[in-house]
Amino acid sequence: MGQVPLPETSLPLAPDRPVDPAPGTDLPAAVLWDMDGTLVDTEPAWMAAEASLVEEFGGVWTHEDALQMIGMPLLPAAAILQAHGVDLPVDVIGERLVASVVDAVGRHLAWQPGALELLAALRDAGVPCALVTMSYREFAEAVLTQGPPGTFDVVVTGDEVTHGKPHPEPYLRAAELLGVDVARCVAIEDSPPGIASALAAGARTLGVQHIAPVEAQPGLSRAGTLAGVGLDELRAIVRGDVLDLLEAPAA
Repeated sequence: MGQVPLPETSLPLAPDRPVDPAPGTDLPAAVLWDMDGTLVDTEPAWMAAEASLVEEFGGVWTHEDALQMIGMPLLPAAAILQAHGVDLPVDVIGERLVASVVDAVGRHLAWQPGALELLAALRDAGVPCALVTMSYREFAEAVLTQGPPGTFDVVVTGDEVTHGKPHPEPYLRAAELLGVDVARCVAIEDSPPGIASALAAGARTLGVQHIAPVEAQPGLSRAGTLAGVGLDELRAIVRGDVLDLLEAPAA
């Protein structure tokens, strides 16, 4: 698989830090973050953009249709919109979706509960972070320029990989860029394709339930929110513990 070079970016990436800042300790070598639905609550904006585009061409877009799109790479998602009657090339559909969501994020951006606090704790502990998203760099920049500067050491976006999630390439690429062993990383995800990608790459994985259900599976830790997830929980996950922090269903 050929390497994908990193393009020029205006993102305020973190300054150089030691690779694997705590070798021989119980901290993760790095934490690899999904963006949409995990770091920020942008899924409603994507859903609204999809519905608007389908309706523009006289089609019908249901909530169930929207659920299957969560975590998908942009062009395969655009092909699904084509199948629902959007009479445009897939690249144009992708451009329309991104422009709509960038506009929505510029008006309002909601960070997921606990995300900023966990990022700050990792920063203070010297643990590097990567953003691993199937959104394109244009949209990643629109989100991250509204966050704390210097949060992420590397950013891998959907337009910079050959194979998107659920393929393991995005997470393997992030670990490669950080110079760490992916098996000593914790990936944080909310969607089935993203969880599959992280697990296939060999990362310890925490699935945070947002819109799509996070089903129990071998090796997958789960939580209903990042609020209350801290360094102790990440230590447990990276050493191989499987945590289930989802609330038990009511009797």
